[in-house]
Order: sequence, then C-alpha cells, then structure tokens
Amino acid sequence: MINLIVYLVVIAVAAWAMRFVGQKLTSNAPNFRDMSFGVAFGYVLGAALLVWLVWAYLQSRSDDPAVANKFFFLKAAVEGFVIFAIAAWLFKQAGKSVGTAWTKKMFRSMPLTAAFGLLIIIIYVVVAVCAQWIAPYGQDEIIQGAAANVIAGGDPALGGDPAYPLGTDQIGRDILSRLIYGAQNTVGIAFVTTMLAFLLGGSLGFLAAVLGGWLDQLLSRMVDVLMAIPSLIFALLLMTIASVWSTTLGIPLTIFMVLIIAVIDSTRVFRLARAVGQNIVVMDYIEAAKLRGEGMGYLVFKEILPNAMAPLLAEFGLRFCFVFLTIAALSFLGVGIQPPLADWGTMVRDLAGFINFAQFAPQASVTPLLAAGAIALLTVAVNFVVDWMLHKTSGLKE
Repeated sequence: MINLIVYLVVIAVAAWAMRFVGQKLTSNAPNFRDMSFGVAFGYVLGAALLVWLVWAYLQSRSDDPAVANKFFFLKAAVEGFVIFAIAAWLFKQAGKSVGTAWTKKMFRSMPLTAAFGLLIIIIYVVVAVCAQWIAPYGQDEIIQGAAANVIAGGDPALGGDPAYPLGTDQIGRDILSRLIYGAQNTVGIAFVTTMLAFLLGGSLGFLAAVLGGWLDQLLSRMVDVLMAIPSLIFALLLMTIASVWSTTLGIPLTIFMVLIIAVIDSTRVFRLARAVGQNIVVMDYIEAAKLRGEGMGYLVFKEILPNAMAPLLAEFGLRFCFVFLTIAALSFLGVGIQPPLADWGTMVRDLAGFINFAQFAPQASVTPLLAAGAIALLTVAVNFVVDWMLHKTSGLKE
C-alpha cells in the first residue's frame, strides 16, 4: 500500500511537471494551456503502465525460471493479444478482397474489433461442426496407457506428455478433445436455447403488441412475475426439480435445461418484441394492411418482423451470451450438461485442482483456465459483433 501511494505521488508530480514544462516550451499553446490536471495525470499514468508492461514482458522471457514464472500469464496475455490483433487485421484485409460486393463493403466499414469477433465466431462454429473430425480422441474416451492428471505444456520434466499437449483429466481423458467437443455441446445447446427463447418471446411479444387488451395485460403480468426472480437462482431451482423428473420420466436432463432456460430468457425477448411492436403497429402502413383485410400472420411476419429485425438481431447476440454463460454456470454447479458429455463449465470445476501447480509451474495451472478462457473469448467476440451491429443500425456515424 505504501509503495502504491508513493507511485501515485510520483506520477502526480510528473503530470504537473509535464503540463508546466509543456506550457513554457510551447508558449502556452492551447493543447497544454487547456489541459486539466486529470488529463495530464492520465497521460503520465498510461505511459508508466506501458513502460511497466514492456519491462514485465522482458522479465517473462528471462532465462531464470523463477523470474519468468512470475510473469508467465502476462506473457501469454500480451502474445495472445498481438496474435489475435494480427489475425483480425489479416481477416479484415482478406474480406475486403474476397467475396461479394456486399461483403466487401461490409468489411471496409467494419472496425478491427468487429473483425476479431467475427473471426472468433467463425472459428468456434467450424470447431463445433467438425468436432468429431478435429478431435484426436472421443469426448468420453479414457485413453489406454495414458496417465491421469497430465499437465498442459507437454514438458515431461514438469509432468507433461508431448502426446497430450493440453494434458489429461483425472480419469485419463484428453483435455484437448474434450475442449473441442465442449464447443459442440456448450455452444450448440446455447444456440438452440436462444432460438427457442426468441421464437417463444418474440411471437408472444408481437402478438401482445398487435392485439393489446386483456391478452397484453395477462402476458405482461406473467412476464413481470418471472422477471422478478433472479434468473440463475430460478434456473437452479427448476433444474433441481427437473433432475428428479428426468430420472422418473427417462428424459435427458439436458432437454429440461434447454426448455427451462429458453422460457426464462424468453421474458426478456418478450419485453423487447412488445416494445418494438407497439412502436410499429401505429404506423400508417400497418393501418393500410388492416384495411386491406390482411390476417394476423401477414401483419406479424410481413410487416412487423422485417422492421423489427435490427434490434432483435442485436438482442440475439446479447441473449446468446447470457444463455451461454448460464449453461456454463449450471454445469459448473453440477445440474447442467451431464457427463459423459464434455462441457466447459464442468471442465472448469473438474480441473480446478491444477491451480495447485501455479506456485512452481504456472504453465501447469493453465489447464483449468482453458475452458474458462474459451467461455470468455466467445463472450467478448459476440459482444464486439453486437456493438458493431448496434452502431450500424442506430444510424450514428463516426
């Protein structure tokens, strides 16, 4: 704490000195004359953090393992950031040259963050669809002759094995294969659940907006009751009850999970669809369609839905992230996707014991962070794409 206070004081003094010297050297130019102390402090703090980051990265490449291990995760973060930034830039440049006129225009206007998000989503989709051909082993295959709890990295001196670059779990299953199949299970189930939530919530929301009256009041009050309960606690309670029904009825617990999460999340979709629908039903072209004698199906699918597509697509990305994280949380708590299916939430829980290796071999403690990192990476990627879509549909210009 004392060191932190000293560093802040030194940075504050340096900020004041930078502003003062800048005003004198530039004859009180507007850039320095109008600069507040907070802005000057931010510049100096950013420069100090950048210098420390460079120093720490150089320390992570030290020949002394004791020194390098202290900055192992910083090294991985910096190198990962650089690699992903270069990959996103190359992906964007390729998109400008390859494809249709519409896709080329889209890539030209796309920020680098959205290109990164789109690239990650495509990679996840390819891995999920082709999991059985990419994975070297089955998701529940116990490898004959393989040791249990082999750490990641493939270094035999630390307990690794080159044949299993990401190690094995507590019963001798290949973690790389389970991570790949986890994309198929976790992401695939989350996508199906989100589609069901939008089908249910969007249909009822548009129906309430068009018909109004007692149906609108009834559906809205039911949604209010469901939204008053914290979603994760509510899902956990219903999954606990469903675990008993699953055994009695012989229905997989995953089916109950999909239905429960879809119903809970459909309440948020209902609110959005109803609000957007109420703004659309008062338009003149809706009244003209009613005067022509068009039915309910035409009004919803031909008039309201196309005009509500932009906010619904943006909400779909956000809902997918929340559903994805909810499934991972339920699996971590033991009531989500059930073994032997590979799931990232379950993998985080089962591999948590590898954290004990962090003191003497940080690369060994990476194992439980692989699934958590996969969850975080997809969440960030989807949010980057959603932010870009919201910017495009809002009509705002840079």
